[in-house]
Parts: sequence; structure tokens; C-alpha cells
Amino acid sequence: MTGHLIVISGLPGVGKTSVAEVVAARTGSMHLSIDAVEESILACGLPRGWQVGVAAYEAVGTMADLNLRLGQTVIIDAVNDSEEARQTWRGAATRNESRIEFVHLVISDALEHERRLASRDRGLAHVGEPTWADVRRRRAGYAAWSDAAVEIDTAVQTVDEIADAIISRLDFA
Repeated sequence: MTGHLIVISGLPGVGKTSVAEVVAARTGSMHLSIDAVEESILACGLPRGWQVGVAAYEAVGTMADLNLRLGQTVIIDAVNDSEEARQTWRGAATRNESRIEFVHLVISDALEHERRLASRDRGLAHVGEPTWADVRRRRAGYAAWSDAAVEIDTAVQTVDEIADAIISRLDFA
């Protein structure tokens, strides 16, 4: 069996989790979110830091492996701002002889992006919500894509429209 790995990436606040949830529900795929795993790790009392982020990527990578091995379609939602992060998913796809596709969500309207961040509350007590300054810092260090990636601007489309675009562009067979 060959699985299918779809990685939905982008800066905080672009809509990764919302879109991944809709795509997974419509396609019967498994959705794995880095933030949810990081929240669980931090809830155990471990201190904040880059190690927790790495642990979350590794844990989600392991869950992806297990499900790709079963022939499942797995949808990851993660910022994926470095080559090291993206290599986690390339490795999972290679180990499991699975297809991999990257989707990069962006917001072309900076004011809309800042507004979304200011008004969101995902209920993550330990991860918290990033500030606009945090996002600007992440943007400055965001690695250019070396892989082909479907890029979608989320500034003026609904979550349903974005999910439709992803489903129509990617092969869910």
C-alpha cells in the first residue's frame, strides 16, 4: 500500500489548521497538527523552547509514518519554515514509498493577516497565540521552497473555497 502525504504550510494565521480540517473531513484523510502536539508536550510541564518544537515535528512524523504505511492519506499542518522541518516530511514519504505534495498558504494582504492574528483564539493555553511582531520575524527567516508547492493566497477566499482548490489540484485517488 502506498500512502499520500499532503503538507499544508505557511506562517501563523494564514489558515493552515482550518483548511487542513476541512480537506481531511471531505476526503476521509487523517489530519495531524504540529500545534496540537506541541500543546500536549507543553501541558506536561516541559519548558518552552526549540526542543519542544522539534519533538512535536518528530512525534507527528512518527504518526505520519504509521498511517502512510497503512496506505492512508495524511494531511499535516505546520509552519514548515525551514529545510530541516520539510525534510521530516520528505523522509516520511520516502520511507513509506508515498507521494508527497506541499501546499503553501500565504496572505497577500498584511492588514488582513494582522487582523486575523489579533482576533484568533485557538484555545491553546500553552502554545499561545503569536503576535504580529512574531510573525514578521518568522517571515524574515522563512526558507525559500526547494520543492514544488501549490501556493494559495487566503486573503480573500473562504476556507471552503481554499479546501475546494486544494482538493481539485491534488490527486486524492
